Amino acid sequence: MSRGWALLCIALAQAAAAQNYPNKPIRFVVGFAPGGATDIIARALSLKLSESLGQQVVVDNRASGGGRIAAEITAKAPPDGYTLLMCSISAMATSVSMYSNLPYDPVRDFAPVTLAAVTPYLVTVQASLPANTLREFIVLARAKPGQLNFGTSGSGGGAHLAVEMFNSMAGVDMVHVPYKGAALALTDLMGGHIQLTFSQPPVVSPHLKGGRVKVLATTGARRSAALPDLPTVAEAGVPGYEATSWQGVVAPAGTSRAIVAKLHAEIARALRSPEIGERLAIEGSEPGGNTPDEFAAFIKREIAKWAKVVRESGLKAD
Repeated sequence: MSRGWALLCIALAQAAAAQNYPNKPIRFVVGFAPGGATDIIARALSLKLSESLGQQVVVDNRASGGGRIAAEITAKAPPDGYTLLMCSISAMATSVSMYSNLPYDPVRDFAPVTLAAVTPYLVTVQASLPANTLREFIVLARAKPGQLNFGTSGSGGGAHLAVEMFNSMAGVDMVHVPYKGAALALTDLMGGHIQLTFSQPPVVSPHLKGGRVKVLATTGARRSAALPDLPTVAEAGVPGYEATSWQGVVAPAGTSRAIVAKLHAEIARALRSPEIGERLAIEGSEPGGNTPDEFAAFIKREIAKWAKVVRESGLKAD
């Protein structure tokens, strides 16, 4: 059999498989604990996909290693479209420079499907802390070098590097305390065990009205439509600062382009739905939906961006 004929047979087999896809439940792996921003977006998408695909999409939380364990699980799964990863900036971009022994390659080992959401962090502090503005917090932190703790969803993650960049640009020295998810860090913040966290709006918003935390600024380039009175970090005392988080969907490398295209079409449609679109807007997130090729290029740009931050800060997790 000639190579051309063999390739044609493979293509026809993949097309046939895509036509029958899916015919069993799909596992949607999430690398963080329930209640965090990545989990919230994954669960919203899983409900819409279960409806549109006609098969149950089951969220599988593997909360460890800042999303790296979930990424490894997905990378090693059969490339048949039945294991997907709700990936994050930490597993796909920042960890590349922070860890020299990643058990997967974000570019080589995955088939990008689409960017799901882009979200700024909220600079969140203890309600009892004697600082009501970001400038006041910076003054407090400068007076107590090495005495204030900040918590994030994991070492080497987007939030971790965002705070480290803030430390450098604001001239403060805080100690990092990693957790298995942003919701767990926020719980310890409210309990008085840490003083600051950079969390995404879906994690913080339920606690704002009760006065259990104070939000001092947003890390985005512009103010959030959901919190228009909240200044950006750049406006509030650290000119030039900007950092955002993001989530996306990837499948194991080798997944057929036909299945990836089908998943992209359904996920992009779900992201355009009023239910998800309105929820993301309320939470301060912008929906994604770009093409697989565009998402692949985006991941490469993010790897390069955060590699520069890691290099300049001298951070290393191993």
